[in-house]
Amino acid sequence: MAYTVVIHVIGEEPIMAEMDKLPDPADNCVICTGVRRRDGKPVEYVMANVDTVIFPWHRISVIEVLPSEVEKEEVVEFFRE
Repeated sequence: MAYTVVIHVIGEEPIMAEMDKLPDPADNCVICTGVRRRDGKPVEYVMANVDTVIFPWHRISVIEVLPSEVEKEEVVEFFRE
């Protein structure tokens, strides 16, 4: 199962990517694919033909895991009419 994540790289704008598995705290780096800006535009420091990017942990401040489509359907939201 692929996870869609928002990666906050220190000193850069947050980027979106996909991960096959969530990183383990013992890992030295984070491996992700499909790196792009949150608006879908390419990231300027990643070449256009690159598919997989490896970030060292010391460059990342936060990784946000976005809910999948299945999880979004399971959420019960309350609203007023």
